[in-house]
Amino acid sequence: MDQLILSNGKLAFSANSCGLETNKGKPLVICLHGFPDNARSFRHQLPFLADAGYRVIAPTLRGYESSSQPDDKDYLVATMARDVIAWIDKLGEQKVHLVGHDWGAVITYAAGALAPERFYSLTTLAVPHGARFIDGVRKVPSQLLKSWYMNFFQLPGIAEFVLQRNDWAFIKTLWKNWSPGFELPNKEWTELRQTFEAPGVKNAMLSYYRQNISPRIMLGIKQTEASLLTSVPVPTLAITGSDDGCIDTRLYDHTFLDEDFPMGYRIERILGAGHFCHQEKSEQINSLLLDWLKENNS
Repeated sequence: MDQLILSNGKLAFSANSCGLETNKGKPLVICLHGFPDNARSFRHQLPFLADAGYRVIAPTLRGYESSSQPDDKDYLVATMARDVIAWIDKLGEQKVHLVGHDWGAVITYAAGALAPERFYSLTTLAVPHGARFIDGVRKVPSQLLKSWYMNFFQLPGIAEFVLQRNDWAFIKTLWKNWSPGFELPNKEWTELRQTFEAPGVKNAMLSYYRQNISPRIMLGIKQTEASLLTSVPVPTLAITGSDDGCIDTRLYDHTFLDEDFPMGYRIERILGAGHFCHQEKSEQINSLLLDWLKENNS
């Protein structure tokens, strides 16, 4: 994989890339990682899609490195969706395919809602339609138990301490619980730890939860711009692992409405996969993703 730098104003975002030179003129695919993860989350997808003729980049999201931490500490989903649109402009593209996992999925829905004309297709992994998430929790209340960490992250000072204690043991536990039976390779854990330990990253990661999923927002008392972006007029493939320990796969039955996706959507459940399904079942996900991109190249 190669490296490049993307920008939005004063902020700079490093990105992994494949096929930018060899596949000039071919469609571009942008892949957005989630928490607790980094751009290497898509290490299995980038070379595969490049070999299939696509140009592919996986940027590091806002706050996950010092160069992309804004002075105003804005980590709202709609703001990060506009990061994506700014990258597309800087790259000189009219339309791209957008793929997102976890927080990257939430940003993907928002970007598709804000600027649908800029996307051939959307693919989301592990998180259903963000603007309907609360509605889904009402239908599947057991999700509240799985979402306990979201409330824990609201505790100033305590969350920061616990997150990094004992060599980030808390995050290791999340990976284990969210993707049962999957073991992250040691090399990848080393890469993740380096990401998390960089100055300001821990606070940025927690800010995603504090600004976008506070108790007031979860209870419907407060709304954000992203929570109002219900209409996503871009063809959307939503992928969920049947054994996801973070997001109950049943939420997908209650968060996708035909009127929200006028260009159509498809839900795919991956049996035996957890929250990081694109790493656990990379060959199956790659095949699904490639077919979807081919269907929506124009």
